[in-house]
Amino acid sequence: MAEAHQAVAFQFTVTPEGVDVQLSREALKQIYLSGIASWKKRFARIKNSILTGVYPGTPSSWLVVVMATVSSMYCRIDLSMGLICHIRRYLPSCHYLSFQHRTLLSAALFSTGVWLSGILLCRQSLKLLLSYHGWMFEPHGKMSRSTRVWVALVKAMSGRKPMLYSFQTSLPKLPVPSVEATIRRYLQSVHPLLEDEKYREMEVLAQAFQQHTAPRLQKYLVLKSWWATNYVSDWWEEYVYLRGRGPIMVNSNYYAMDFLYATPSPLQAARAGNVVHSILLYRRKLDREEIPPVMALGIVPMCSFQMERMFNTTRIPGTESDTLQHLLDSKHLAVYHKGRFYKLWLYQGGKLLQPRDLELQFQRILDDPSPPQPGEEKLAALTAGERVPWAEARARFFSQGKNRVSLDAIERAAFFLTLDEEAHGYERGRENSMDGYAKSLLHGRCYDRWFDKSFTLVVYKNGKVGTNAEHTWADAPIMGHLWEFVLGTDKFQLGYSEGGHCCGEPSAAMAPPQRLQWDIPEECRKVINSSYRVAKALADDVDFHCFQFSSFGKGLIKQFKISPDAFIQISLQLAHFRDKGSFCLTYEASMTRLFREGRTETVRSCTRESTAFVRSMMDPARGQLERLQLFQVAAEKHQQMYRLAMTGAGIDRHLFCLYVVSRYLGVESPFLAQVLAEPWRLSTSQTPQQQIKMFDMEKNQDLVSSGGGFGPVADDGYGVSYIIAGENLITFHISSKFSSPETDSRRFGRNIRQAMLDIADLFNGPANKVAN
Repeated sequence: MAEAHQAVAFQFTVTPEGVDVQLSREALKQIYLSGIASWKKRFARIKNSILTGVYPGTPSSWLVVVMATVSSMYCRIDLSMGLICHIRRYLPSCHYLSFQHRTLLSAALFSTGVWLSGILLCRQSLKLLLSYHGWMFEPHGKMSRSTRVWVALVKAMSGRKPMLYSFQTSLPKLPVPSVEATIRRYLQSVHPLLEDEKYREMEVLAQAFQQHTAPRLQKYLVLKSWWATNYVSDWWEEYVYLRGRGPIMVNSNYYAMDFLYATPSPLQAARAGNVVHSILLYRRKLDREEIPPVMALGIVPMCSFQMERMFNTTRIPGTESDTLQHLLDSKHLAVYHKGRFYKLWLYQGGKLLQPRDLELQFQRILDDPSPPQPGEEKLAALTAGERVPWAEARARFFSQGKNRVSLDAIERAAFFLTLDEEAHGYERGRENSMDGYAKSLLHGRCYDRWFDKSFTLVVYKNGKVGTNAEHTWADAPIMGHLWEFVLGTDKFQLGYSEGGHCCGEPSAAMAPPQRLQWDIPEECRKVINSSYRVAKALADDVDFHCFQFSSFGKGLIKQFKISPDAFIQISLQLAHFRDKGSFCLTYEASMTRLFREGRTETVRSCTRESTAFVRSMMDPARGQLERLQLFQVAAEKHQQMYRLAMTGAGIDRHLFCLYVVSRYLGVESPFLAQVLAEPWRLSTSQTPQQQIKMFDMEKNQDLVSSGGGFGPVADDGYGVSYIIAGENLITFHISSKFSSPETDSRRFGRNIRQAMLDIADLFNGPANKVAN
């Protein structure tokens, strides 16, 4: 093929007259342009590292300081108080450096020192200011005078036009709570879940731990907090994610969905072209640090550390622990369709392929009639099963030859793309349409997603899209940030032609996508089939229910002067009690990104206050006013717990780290063993919404997001994710296991819906009247 010949820079043939060398000008031109693009990227990284390193200072501010110093010297005013003259004495005297030149150089050096000192002072001052969290605990809509002064100082110290990582060195470290405070909060959290005798036993264990074991462990933890950037994150990544030996599919990975109602293009190749190009535009902004940092209330910067490994990242299996492989750059994409793997170059002549070019490439893949090679179709099932068999198979069968080359093409790709053969999405009138969509994104067919990649983009036959993300490298809000940008760019900036194709004209000179070649022996196929059976059993056991609650949304809840998150969390407590007849340990994920390299903390949503409210709802003798008062107390308690978790005063990460230290020291702690063995039978998370203001949600209500979800954490429990989309819609994603006789996702969904309505009734009569 002509395109294939163009991909070779030179060819030679041996003839009787000698060696005949043929050069390809086009190939050499592409190599030259690619080299130029690579050097531009290197210089951009150097420039960004310098600008980030001196923030909030700028090169122009340095020039102002130098000019001010030199001007003062000409006015015979010595701002340096003799330091410039002192510096000048140590400069070498030669014919290249006259007295005047040495004076100017001394002034420049002095000015640079003053400028750097000012930057360090600003950074340390900002770090101290950002260590203040009193603003979070003030009543909503009210701000004290001290907080107003604090806001003004933060704005003054924050500089102008920060880059993505500008605030990283100014963020405070995550503080280590006192053992006494953590144990007190822990006992408060389990009190409503334990019988009196069990609670007294736990109190005895906690007191013994606090008096005898904890002081020694705490010293090591405080020492680590002084030395490390974050005393939790590295251990959390290693022991919670990378050392897990079970399947990461369902158990760890999570997913995100497309627009709920809208599908910008029904053409699979066209939608893939626009979405992939949008993702690459985001990656380019990320590389150039042009994405502004996420700011709480538009003032307080959040840590951007997790974004560093969004692209070019793969989880590599190991026998005892996995590792994360992250590359600075990757210029190709790995694609899967109908059991075949492809390598697709994303650049031509050093420039990104345009959406129409990508559409053509994807259409070529869709039109390819070639069958899968032996063992190729279900190869990705290795990433869905147990980790040890995958690690052993990788070392044995994929360490050399064409298998090594092809596996490298996948693991070193920017991300993974599946052109799915099925059609999914929301369908009006079909109640379970979202259930199949959720299950497809969570696990697919167990062999058509590469679960080890940082994320797998899935494009369905009808143009719907979604993504499955590996959890180690970052938490869901980071992936949500990318996803909001991608959907907004696809819809409002790139657009489609009238026929649904990407805009523009394709280039005919592109080399087609490259089929990856495999040589998979029979023994390896047995391992693949074994992993597939494990993954298939796990996937078939997932009971998923996704539904939209549209009776009211955050608009009405805010009229009640209640936090929407607290309203939903207490509704989940009521729904769970009605569903199972008991309370359980409840996990709600909150973020600690107010601190450097912060990730998550647990909010224990099942509190004494929330259980008191639920019991009142189950007691016919209780009046509406009493129930309402109990609900408001429970909601305020939940908000207080959430604030404490966000500001580093949570319970579970501290206890987790104390446990890790105890294992390193060989210290046995019955208290910590008991704490970490407790199952989370209700695991919940809110999907963040509109981290990027790509469009007005109220004016484009057909573009509300469906959110995302995850699998159940406990075999006999529920996983619940929810997204508060707009003023009048909340979408719930509920997961459980068919194998548990105690759970039923649809039943729990009905209980959630009814609990939401019943709580709304407490405020002002029937919910539909209130909404009107």
